[in-house]
Amino acid sequence: MLAIGPGATEPLIARTARRIEALIPADRAIIATGSSLVGVTREALPWFPESSFLAEPVARNTAACIGWASAIIKRRDPEALIAALPSDQLMDDEAGFRAAVAQAFEIARGGTIVTMGIKPNRPETGYGYIELGSELRPGVRRVQRFVEKPTRDLAEGYVASGNYLWNAGMFFFRAQSMLDAIAEHMPKLAEGIERIERAAKRGAEAERAETIAVFEALESISIDYGIMEKVRELAVIPADVGWSDLGSWHTVWELGKKDAAGNVADAAAVLVDAQNNLIENLRTVPGGKRVIALVGVHDLCVVDTDDALLIIPRERCQDVREIVAALKGRGDSV
Repeated sequence: MLAIGPGATEPLIARTARRIEALIPADRAIIATGSSLVGVTREALPWFPESSFLAEPVARNTAACIGWASAIIKRRDPEALIAALPSDQLMDDEAGFRAAVAQAFEIARGGTIVTMGIKPNRPETGYGYIELGSELRPGVRRVQRFVEKPTRDLAEGYVASGNYLWNAGMFFFRAQSMLDAIAEHMPKLAEGIERIERAAKRGAEAERAETIAVFEALESISIDYGIMEKVRELAVIPADVGWSDLGSWHTVWELGKKDAAGNVADAAAVLVDAQNNLIENLRTVPGGKRVIALVGVHDLCVVDTDDALLIIPRERCQDVREIVAALKGRGDSV
């Protein structure tokens, strides 16, 4: 769990939880994570009750995760409204963000699934986009379509048109609305969720065993592909809340404190004729952090951890997933 971003003193997931707790208190929240990360996640969120943590037995992307969590939340409260929020984002205007969430809940209460789109401030090729449709009410638009990560030329055109938003991956809905959408568009996932729910009535052990069996058989697909691109009417709230996605090392560089040459690095780093680089020294093993030295290079991200060293051009930071895929392909645990 990393404390990343300007002035960060606690992990991103804790900042996400605190940002929303005025609307969603800890005892009404679900924190979904992989089984191997439950321990460190609890350490990052010590004020959350044990019942808040949901351990996915196998990673199957966001459709399975959100569908399973929606069923559990509905079991606890059949009329529940849900905010599905990534844990690696920052908002400079947190009050404005909470106001937008409250507006999204108001719309979602009527059964419409809502997303929040971020007004772009640059032609970013690392994000997906949302094309705006007609107005539903003041400050709320229909989603015309989702657009995958574009080329530079397309991204420039999207920003210039004023009719596209960044897709921030935040969704708001009634628990039943999401389960209905899954039943219509992802019937295999719906069947799996129903199997888990039937097992839950037999007790915790049966529920755990069935959850493992169901997740192992599911395809890995995002909620965007599986549901949101297929829903007939989806609302979007355009938001300008100082949003940053810290799922990218490029964004960490953008937000970091830079030296005169544009480098973001700690005082131990050695930089000679080096410009616009990011150095993140995250080693925690005995023996401490190593000195990282860069000479005559520019626009790199260098991330040193206990078990791996990443060196990648900043403009290709989104391609870290290709490394993960390559490691899995050769049988390494990731």
